[in-house]
Amino acid sequence: MKFIDLHTHTFYSDGVLVPSELVYRCKLAGYEAVAIADHVDYTNYKFAVGVIKESAPKLSSRYDIEVLAGAEITYVSPEDIGGMVETLRTNGADIVVVHGETPAEYVPPGTNLSAVKAGCDILAHPGNITAELAELAAKNGVYLELTTRQGHKETNYIVAERALKAGAKLVINTDTHAPGDILSKKKVEEILNVCGFQKDYYNIL
Repeated sequence: MKFIDLHTHTFYSDGVLVPSELVYRCKLAGYEAVAIADHVDYTNYKFAVGVIKESAPKLSSRYDIEVLAGAEITYVSPEDIGGMVETLRTNGADIVVVHGETPAEYVPPGTNLSAVKAGCDILAHPGNITAELAELAAKNGVYLELTTRQGHKETNYIVAERALKAGAKLVINTDTHAPGDILSKKKVEEILNVCGFQKDYYNIL
């Protein structure tokens, strides 16, 4: 299993770490790659993506870890998500995440469906997804996120079950906001086991 995290935040949105500290802490935890995906909408995407895109090569080189410039589309109206996905890619985002309909927060209804239709890279903490949504995610190549973040993770077992039945891709992320959110490989494996995955399965992902 390649140890990666494609959903983290810095103090450029609601995280507490500067990018360099976040990257170094991830390196110390054993990560091979990390995507910095700060929260974005229409107002801040150019800065949020641009500042990480510019610094990623140096961070990757200095700390020997692949650093990707991501963005998490957050609380954007569902009818505008498709356009935001394309705008972010045009502006250099390596990973486009959409803040899904987690039970911990009330994002606009229809966000999940719009994100999957738009073909984002990752639908983060999607909550109580339907079988039909999982099937559409599989068709469109959208990864459904299993998350280690408190509150958001309560529906991991639903996401895992329906994704596996539909053949949808899964990724586990920490949604890191602070140093304590960065997890060891052992802790991540424990969370996968709770979702019903055996080690022989996720070691080949």
